[in-house]
Amino acid sequence: MITSVHAILYAKDAEAARKFFRKALGLRSVDAGGGWLIFALPPAEIGIHPAGPGDSGKHQLFMMCDDLKKTMSALKKKGVKFTGPVRELEWGSLTTLEVPGGGSLGLYQPKHPTAYRLKR
Repeated sequence: MITSVHAILYAKDAEAARKFFRKALGLRSVDAGGGWLIFALPPAEIGIHPAGPGDSGKHQLFMMCDDLKKTMSALKKKGVKFTGPVRELEWGSLTTLEVPGGGSLGLYQPKHPTAYRLKR
């Protein structure tokens, strides 16, 4: 039985990215040895989408929230920089935030039914 999902974010500055996840996002972690931190994430879900041209094998990671405007406001107070405007899409309200040393990460408030609260 699958018990969880382990996602990996590659960062040019792993220490800066780890600090961001710890301080700005407030995620707890365990040290797997030698400073390799593994962060606890909120419950997760996975959507399977049909691949368009050039999408086969592509994977994306998004953080979700219940109220995008409130979440953005709280994160801005912690120094988080947003790299894109809020876009209103059919499936949710979406923006991107900067992960120091680690590119950008999507953050959205879903408009679709979610599965992450379903009981196993």
